Amino acid sequence: MKKVLVPLAEGFEEIEAVTIIDILRRAGAEVVVASLNKEVVKGSHGISICSDNLLDRIDVEDFHMIVLPGGMPGMENLRRSGEVIRVIQELSGAKKFTAAVCASPGVLEEAGITAGKTVTSHPAHAKFMLKADYTGNRVEVDGKMVTGQAAGSAMEFAFKLVEVLFGKMKAEEVNRSVLAAI
Repeated sequence: MKKVLVPLAEGFEEIEAVTIIDILRRAGAEVVVASLNKEVVKGSHGISICSDNLLDRIDVEDFHMIVLPGGMPGMENLRRSGEVIRVIQELSGAKKFTAAVCASPGVLEEAGITAGKTVTSHPAHAKFMLKADYTGNRVEVDGKMVTGQAAGSAMEFAFKLVEVLFGKMKAEEVNRSVLAAI
């Protein structure tokens, strides 16, 4: 079973978080939603999600991927978390997948893992992608890094995560039930 870590911070983008969690679970991934400091986390539009655990209680060694939803101030809260930065660096160093959407590729930048990588993000955050090759595309994959543009590309982003973890056939299988334009 593939294990995916989705850290949530106050102010996360709800469309991105729920889409990522849902599509990956439909594909058969064990998705663990981890909050930074409390069980229930409120998104940027007032929707709350109950986490599975606190991030500092999780042994990240068994995870295959970390996925960061965007949103403001969620991205800033993730970026300022030493624990989030440590986990990203640990998984990247172990050649595991790191993924982020919307503003959160900036967290990957903060972790120091975007140098020389082709990435995308919300256009308003492109100016912060100083070490990466920014494209502005809806979804980018560069080796073990997957980035997405915004809430509007959340479904494409989530299906790309399924594809890199499980293959194109699994993504197509899952899409037969949701009929996304991927």
